[in-house]
Amino acid sequence: MHSTLSRRLASEAVGTALLLAAVIGSAVMADRLCGGNAGLALLANALATGGALVALIVTFGPISGAHLNPVVSLAAASQGELSWGEAWAFVGAQQLGAVAGVALAHLMFGAPLVAPSTHERSGAGVFVGELVATFTLLLVVRGVTRRPTPWAPAAVAATIVAGYWFTASTSFANPAASVARALSDTVAGIRPLDVPGFVGAELLGALAATLFFRWLSPPAPDGPPTP
Repeated sequence: MHSTLSRRLASEAVGTALLLAAVIGSAVMADRLCGGNAGLALLANALATGGALVALIVTFGPISGAHLNPVVSLAAASQGELSWGEAWAFVGAQQLGAVAGVALAHLMFGAPLVAPSTHERSGAGVFVGELVATFTLLLVVRGVTRRPTPWAPAAVAATIVAGYWFTASTSFANPAASVARALSDTVAGIRPLDVPGFVGAELLGALAATLFFRWLSPPAPDGPPTP
């Protein structure tokens, strides 16, 4: 059992590290190559992140579920899919992985391994956007978890890609990512002062989505969820 949990934690740590390396690395590359065209750079960053997310979910999903996100693990625990001890272990592995992924991206692009961000992301609209992004992501995750589909990786990745564009926050939707990106003074970073607002919005969005989906599609007593 210990060995199985260890493998699951390694899956979450490495998967989250590679996800953050993709987010930060593609943002830096896009900033360098797009000649100041912010829209094109955002599109490149969104597509690279979405592509990496599909690949990581397909790879690590059979091992740990490929949560790669503390709110996904905590929501799973609230539904009895993980014990709370396992969920908090997942959260720790994800946070360590996220920080490692940021450092890896910095190493690849010749930046200091850790550099506190000066990129301001604040204001009511931004925080509402982050709440909406996380609410939407958790609805999709709960939906594809309750009714498994081969389209699950694409659905989750598409939600993040869309969130880059329809939310004012550009859809972090992940507390581990928010904390880790505070250590990146790149276009993908977030000022440490703004992190608590992001994390608070993410937790509220995840809680609202979990409660709403539980009401929307309650588990049947002796069968699959009610359609």
